Amino acid sequence: MNARNLLSLKNKIVLVSGGAGLYGKCIVEGMAEAGGTVIIASRNLDNVKEVAKRFRERGLDVHAMQLDQGNHESVLTLKKEIKREFGCLDVFVNNAVSRPMKGYDDPIEHFAESMRVNATGAMDILREMADLIGQGGGGSIINIASMMGMFGPDLSNYEGTDMGWPPPDYFFHRAGIINLTRYLARILADKKVRVNCVSPGGLFNYQPERFLENYSKKVPVGRMANDDDIKGLMILLASDAGAYINGENILMDGGMHA
Repeated sequence: MNARNLLSLKNKIVLVSGGAGLYGKCIVEGMAEAGGTVIIASRNLDNVKEVAKRFRERGLDVHAMQLDQGNHESVLTLKKEIKREFGCLDVFVNNAVSRPMKGYDDPIEHFAESMRVNATGAMDILREMADLIGQGGGGSIINIASMMGMFGPDLSNYEGTDMGWPPPDYFFHRAGIINLTRYLARILADKKVRVNCVSPGGLFNYQPERFLENYSKKVPVGRMANDDDIKGLMILLASDAGAYINGENILMDGGMHA
């Protein structure tokens, strides 16, 4: 097959949960630019509708639906709406994340809430969307984790800032989704569903100058990730070009941990 066709997402239905967030919008843009029909889903329906509208104004095929990942009925409703409106699902990007904890000393109830959405809720939507993909003959699931699920925090990045230390729940559930990826790659093989994971490093978002200096000097490419850096990797894993990639976690950190 021609390389352009291998990397095409034409006629593919793609769901990106949390598609209105920082990395989410980059992923949605890349999938749609590759020819996919992309659904973005989040709790704030008005917000995702506005994001989808801006993409459609650029000629990209992007649609908005509502999803509360911590609510099983909401997950089932999304599944039914996708089936009714699009007939199938080919790719699911599991990108939504809740951030109830703000630091190490937060109340333990915040940790429990994080697990309810980011662990139990993630497993819930993964099973339901895997079932929908399997009904259509197979496809791809891509979990979005983080380099923070692979390594402990580098506290020196925060020196000279008032950002505080990163919260522990994020490290916990991002590590869990990496190994859950390997589990699901085995379990879903009979449904012809490939499952992979991407662990990005930090995305530039106008962080404090001192943080940017601390961070960037540790990265061989000399900077934080930009909006385009994740696109090619996501298209690869979603398309036929990645048909023999399964059960992998790919670290995308500019060489920080090389």
